[in-house]
Amino acid sequence: MNTASASLGIVMLCHTALNRAAQVARFWLDAGCPVVLHVDRAVPDAELQEMQAKIGAHPLLRFSPRQRCEWGSWRIVAASQEGAEILLSEFAQVNHVLLTSGACLPLRSAAQMIAYLQERPQVDFIESVSVEHATWIMGGLSEERFTLHFPFNWRRQRGLFDAFVEVQRKLNIRREIPRPLRPHMGSQWWCLTRATLNAILTDPKRKRYERYFRRNWIPDESYFQTLAREHATQIESRSLTLVKFDRNGRPNLFYDDHQQLLRRSDCFMARKIWPDAHRLYEFFLSDLPEKTPPLAAEPAKIDRYFELAEKQRLEGRAGLYMQSRMPQADSPSAKTAGPYSVFSGFDHMFENFDYWLGQVLGTRVHGHLFAPDIVQFHGGAKVWHGAISNSAATRDYNPRMFLTNLLWATRGERQCFAYGPEDNMDHQVNWFMTTDTNAELSVIRGAWLLPIWRRGLVNDEVIAQIGVLQKREQAWLTVLQSQWVVAKVQVWSVADMLKDPEARLQDAVRDIASAPALQAHGMPHLKPMDGFDQYLAQLRDQGLPTQFLKDFQQ
Repeated sequence: MNTASASLGIVMLCHTALNRAAQVARFWLDAGCPVVLHVDRAVPDAELQEMQAKIGAHPLLRFSPRQRCEWGSWRIVAASQEGAEILLSEFAQVNHVLLTSGACLPLRSAAQMIAYLQERPQVDFIESVSVEHATWIMGGLSEERFTLHFPFNWRRQRGLFDAFVEVQRKLNIRREIPRPLRPHMGSQWWCLTRATLNAILTDPKRKRYERYFRRNWIPDESYFQTLAREHATQIESRSLTLVKFDRNGRPNLFYDDHQQLLRRSDCFMARKIWPDAHRLYEFFLSDLPEKTPPLAAEPAKIDRYFELAEKQRLEGRAGLYMQSRMPQADSPSAKTAGPYSVFSGFDHMFENFDYWLGQVLGTRVHGHLFAPDIVQFHGGAKVWHGAISNSAATRDYNPRMFLTNLLWATRGERQCFAYGPEDNMDHQVNWFMTTDTNAELSVIRGAWLLPIWRRGLVNDEVIAQIGVLQKREQAWLTVLQSQWVVAKVQVWSVADMLKDPEARLQDAVRDIASAPALQAHGMPHLKPMDGFDQYLAQLRDQGLPTQFLKDFQQ
């Protein structure tokens, strides 16, 4: 490109990662665009000298006087003014001035951006929203940032800052906004025409306006945004720089894995780029974007991406429990990473129930994951996905986390397991599953008695064991019948199952098993029940309550 023909000038405000800023500056210089670099006074001289050596001498490169630019301070505006003044005075061919930071990265070639601006020679690109409509403002101050005094630094003197704001509110202190200004706000990263910038910088009331804006809060988001409305002939109220903020008003960082997302942006620049995002710098500062098949611009998709990221930051990801982010207790997200099915008593009533269920569902069905002695993973595995051990002691250290970790590590595969009063039932786990929208619990009430009957013993020890298990099941049933239940819960008695076992079993798996699969594999056989009635009579005679025995009487 002919250096004399470039109509775009760049002002770069650099604070950190000067090596990356130097790369971007060289990108613009190689395209024939004049560049004015402002390096924060807080940057050590040695780093500045290293940056200058990396860029090298160039006829289109200038350095502006260094300011100490603290966050939200007036000096950011002053540095922008000085950089723009240098461009306008020394490079007559410049028609548009782009304000960027050292952490900004071009997303398209310089030639594309210059051509875009040349087609719009009188258009100013600056996000400029009336303060009355700027609902996206973070920090709780909108109109007040234009009418109150702010002598204290918001970051370093937060207590004094908040206290002084409250004092002014109580005393009804208000500053007058200079006429004819109408406060506007927006991103500090703009691209203004020579005519508009020159009018702002040579405005007869400039000193008065500066005295006013020096005492505003975060003037770099309001000074040019307000004055552009006074002097511009045609404004497109948007920034050519893609910036995404979190709920605290801090810009999100872009990393290497955002490359395809950035290619879908309709902006020409992006901020803020992680300094070690090597792939991003290598790709966008080369001719690869022009050689790579273009992607359709989808700004709405980028918005949704960051909205989802912000939601996950607040609520966590469904089923993911980690030290850095625990889901909120009242989060609308599911407690677990995927649907799962719990079967209580079916393995006691049906032959090879776990094998049959696995065939019907096409999945691996576990045994009793909460068995007292060992975790009964499918196939007797000692370690399951996610390096989850079959150690009962490890599981019982935090049984709820054991379950959630298992479901997270096996996302995409429905987990099915047996659970009942004979297991190490945990009250928290009972409530956790019952209040989890991903859970489906099918319970045959009283089926835990069947393996005890099959052992053929009736003595004081067995009676005591039955009493414990009966109380444990009753506590669980109370949870399952709670008004807080959101899981799908089905409960039958042993007698209910014996009346029509095939229909009840179909009810239990209807939502997870297809009709062709059920037809292909048929139904499992009931285990023999001969002599169970006599056993119940023995238990009755030993003093067990008749109400308990009703669950087994057809």
